[in-house]
Amino acid sequence: MTRGSETYDGGAATAAGSARTAEAAGPAEVAVTSRGLPAWLDPVAEVARSVRPEQLSRFLPPESGAGRQSAVLILFGEGEKGPELLLMERAGSLRSHAGQLSFPGGALDPADGEPETTGPLRAALREAEEETGLDPSGVQVFGVLPRLYIPVSNFVVTPVLGWWREPSAVGVVDSAETASVFTVPVADLTDPANRVTSVHPRGHSGPAFLVGPALVWGFTAGVIDKILHYAGWERPWDRSRQVPLDWHA
Repeated sequence: MTRGSETYDGGAATAAGSARTAEAAGPAEVAVTSRGLPAWLDPVAEVARSVRPEQLSRFLPPESGAGRQSAVLILFGEGEKGPELLLMERAGSLRSHAGQLSFPGGALDPADGEPETTGPLRAALREAEEETGLDPSGVQVFGVLPRLYIPVSNFVVTPVLGWWREPSAVGVVDSAETASVFTVPVADLTDPANRVTSVHPRGHSGPAFLVGPALVWGFTAGVIDKILHYAGWERPWDRSRQVPLDWHA
């Protein structure tokens, strides 16, 4: 699988200007292109083209190939306060990551296709539609980050980058999966006042973001933190400012 402004055909991509398209083995063609993006997204597209897995996380997929293949949609839109990200709150009854704020996403289905080709792209869009009700036809996939690993749930996660070219209404589709759906201005995420270090009861810590009365932490916060950093959007913040997580986190 390739990244950046390429598209996915199991490893053989053909050039077509600054973008490439590919025939997918599954039910529909999936294109990845950075053509026509707003200029402010160019740094994020460059991150997708150049970043290495170890720059994003110390947790990388097992070399054995083990792990549950999954994908998340990191969807950038433009709202009243400028660039924003789509996030959701997971239902408190879920077995994995209950109650956490996260990107839309989930495990690959057989119908999505192979994990090494276009499967993660379809899975990210399908899961986002199922969880938030967004219309996938209004999303332009412009890049894919390296696959990462969540040890606690054994998920191998492919982060798929999208531009919300034609925004659609979003909200809770199934309350058994999703508690709320909302957008967060990137300006709020880069505001030093909203940046903290989360401290887990087991002792490990990581970057986190205050979003209203809630906290974005864990995998989602780690990915946002790295995107802000490598895109050049990060502002200096006080890493000694700590927020303890609840005992059940």
